[in-house]
Amino acid sequence: MTTVTILSGGAAQGLVRGLTEVFKAQTGFGIDGEFGAVGIMADKLRASTPADLVILTQALLAKLAEERLILPSSIADVGRVETALAVRNRDSKVTVKTEVGLREVLRSADAIYVPDTKASTAGQHVAKVLDQLGIAYEVASRLKIYPNGATAMRELANSTATRPIGCTQATEIIATDGIALSGSLPPGCELVTMYTAGVTAQAAHPKEAAALIALLTGADHRELRQRVGFAG
Repeated sequence: MTTVTILSGGAAQGLVRGLTEVFKAQTGFGIDGEFGAVGIMADKLRASTPADLVILTQALLAKLAEERLILPSSIADVGRVETALAVRNRDSKVTVKTEVGLREVLRSADAIYVPDTKASTAGQHVAKVLDQLGIAYEVASRLKIYPNGATAMRELANSTATRPIGCTQATEIIATDGIALSGSLPPGCELVTMYTAGVTAQAAHPKEAAALIALLTGADHRELRQRVGFAG
């Protein structure tokens, strides 16, 4: 089967998966590609990794358009995703209302599962928040850092720690079996990121890539976007 190839932030994986059969019925094409830390996906595109479209943060996609790697006319916002807390299904959910509360929750955890703190949107934010809370050094040995949020959340689900917690994009939490979305980060620590799609300048299948973007962003699939963790 001919496929449209994606380079995407992990936040969009559940949404793309949910549209695979609809896209196949509409175009006859499958969907292939990679999902991971947005910085790494952008660098893959810069290194000429074949891709028909990308789904990355709005700011990063704008930069790639400036570099003439994305067709500006094709760019469309998919939706906003918050960075949130996660716990194993068998653990009690935590609700954090203040920075003080978040500090105590993180200090009490014996393992903190996060994505790449240098290349991923959520991971960079976690590192920033730990500094902001003044506990980066204290919890450094308990950080469990993985290449992307999806991997971090799978590891959280299988964790044998006593009081583990995770922090990544809400979409990656919702898409992972064995864990639950526990709650938002408190005011002053929150992060809501707009994800945006665009057809690449070197797309082998630009028409089909544009059709997939239309599905990702269309009103007909607003309910799906909300279900997997995107907000308008």
